[in-house]
Amino acid sequence: MDRKKELKHQYKEIPIEAGVYQIKNEKNNKVFIGSTRNLKNLNGKKFMLETNGFVPNQQLQKEWNEFGKDAFTFTILEKLKKKDDPYFNEKEALALLEEKWLEQTQPYGEKGYHKK
Repeated sequence: MDRKKELKHQYKEIPIEAGVYQIKNEKNNKVFIGSTRNLKNLNGKKFMLETNGFVPNQQLQKEWNEFGKDAFTFTILEKLKKKDDPYFNEKEALALLEEKWLEQTQPYGEKGYHKK
């Protein structure tokens, strides 16, 4: 198996996990908190920023363009613990988890990219 196929196979083997992530501007310490149902897609968030298409937050996009990608770090804050309950709603649970991190970090005004 060539290297490209091997990497593709390894990527597919990684389980899909939902969770909350942070994008931090290391120049001014402002943070953006987001959630995704597939943490493997964080590279997609970077790609959106690099191609000037980060729709979720235009202020973050502006500073990404201004400071460059090396000024930002991506961190997974918490992975969603799935339950074997048939009534478990991943989307709702993820929204609550994101809300918890927004409450905890308070990324508003000078501290972040969110509006109250």
